[in-house]
Amino acid sequence: MSTDFTGKVAVITGGSRGIGAAVARRLAAGGARVFVVCRNGMVEAEALSATLGHAAQAMAADISVPADCDRLIGDCVRITGRLDILVNAAGLGHYRPLEKADPDHYEAIFGTNVRGMLCLTRAAAEVMETGGRIVHFSSRLAETPLSGSSVYAASKAAVSTMVLALSQELGPRGITINAVAPGLIETDMTADVLKARRAEIEISTPLRRIGQTGDISGVVAFLASDDAAWITGRTIRADGGLL
Repeated sequence: MSTDFTGKVAVITGGSRGIGAAVARRLAAGGARVFVVCRNGMVEAEALSATLGHAAQAMAADISVPADCDRLIGDCVRITGRLDILVNAAGLGHYRPLEKADPDHYEAIFGTNVRGMLCLTRAAAEVMETGGRIVHFSSRLAETPLSGSSVYAASKAAVSTMVLALSQELGPRGITINAVAPGLIETDMTADVLKARRAEIEISTPLRRIGQTGDISGVVAFLASDDAAWITGRTIRADGGLL
């Protein structure tokens, strides 16, 4: 697989931690100039950027705010003159049972996971040239939701549907748009779940281990590469083979 991103400019939202940080490292290792974007974790984003080279830079944005999406992409293009890759790893994953799934919960989840995805895509597509790559994050829960995950799972199903629909609009311009749907990945956000259920999860996963951030960043790097030029509108499940 070609992992040469020399001369490419990549914006990675949710880039200060977890999967987003792993993606930032992967693309930077291939030569990309990376913008590490976060909503709150600027200290972490700046520390990560300092290790990446290629003039990597931390930026703050709340993707649930449309104006922030426009500003983020606009600032990137003003600084570098281009945008080649957008990886949107920002998202909210709070679960609530039906009796607590009030409108505020819905607005928070859909505001970031769906409206943010749409506004980022629109802003990026306006400045991308032929060969642009857009990668969003869905979830295996979009297909196999758990109790209490109704709003979150629905938001990720919306991401997959929008990726497919938007590929029809962006394809004639040579821009690909895809999604990755991870299973449970070992990060600081899943530490409590893994502490309580690691053995159970490992035995229920055909590959008999817990997914790592590198398992997902490799898929993203592929979708962002020239090797994936014939793939668009797809959601790739990366969950160790869970049914």
